[in-house]
Amino acid sequence: MSPAAAPPNPRLVLLAAIVLPGMGHVLAGRPQRGLGFAFFTLIGAWLTTKFAAPDADAIARHAAGLFVWALSIPDAYRSARLRARLSAREG
Repeated sequence: MSPAAAPPNPRLVLLAAIVLPGMGHVLAGRPQRGLGFAFFTLIGAWLTTKFAAPDADAIARHAAGLFVWALSIPDAYRSARLRARLSAREG
């Protein structure tokens, strides 16, 4: 039996989540959740682009995707902090 991998630094997970949607969750050990956030970020951005007014700026044209991305950032950080706490209790 191999020992469990050490949990990643929550700040590194936060940085990864800010840079790329879903990557923070992957680093925090929750790849399915990360894939879900990445998928819905892309779908939300695409849908908003299709239904936004023609004169809308770039942020308005991708608002739904940016909203999902913004929700994923603190979620990934919380997941990493929780994993680090649980690992500290066990070890």
